[in-house]
Amino acid sequence: MNPRLIDCACIVAQPWRNGGGMTRELLAAPDSQNWQYRISVADINGDGTFSSYPGVDRWFAVLEGEGVYLQIDGNGHRQLPHEEPLRFDGAAQIHCRLLGGATRDLNLMLRNVSGRMQRADAGIAWSATDGACGLFARQSGHCHIVDQGDARKTVVVQMPAFSLLWFERAPGSLIFEADRADETRIGYWLAVQTEPTASC
Repeated sequence: MNPRLIDCACIVAQPWRNGGGMTRELLAAPDSQNWQYRISVADINGDGTFSSYPGVDRWFAVLEGEGVYLQIDGNGHRQLPHEEPLRFDGAAQIHCRLLGGATRDLNLMLRNVSGRMQRADAGIAWSATDGACGLFARQSGHCHIVDQGDARKTVVVQMPAFSLLWFERAPGSLIFEADRADETRIGYWLAVQTEPTASC
């Protein structure tokens, strides 16, 4: 078990494919050009459209800001900070309207593999049965990696705010404790089944 710790502050921001915003690519596997899954943090500074990603399953969560209102193929969705992430088709026509200024957002994109993103709460254990997985932490704190066979073999990793701890193979269970006791909704768990899925 050798997890990667990726600090968002160390990643250079790049413009979106359509030029409508900036993004920091935290992880793309197997590589940035031919990825099956990609995790990124985007800064949205104004209203506009999302880039189109045909054949991609997308998960989206608001990390900072007042939130966004998304028109996805004509259907409206209000997405606020700390909520469960929104899942949608990467080929959809999406217009974004900011609810109260700039936002910072977490994205998981999946191409021919399955996966999920879900809100993480401090002190509550989480585990993925197989595949790759990790935690994106909004707050600084400690991630406890509990061995599935022996809880005494717990490893503790210090995580700065806005960082990703990633495992190529799922460990036992993970528990995050924020440095600030009043912070309970601390980020998002992510998991990817790395065996390709049949396309429709």
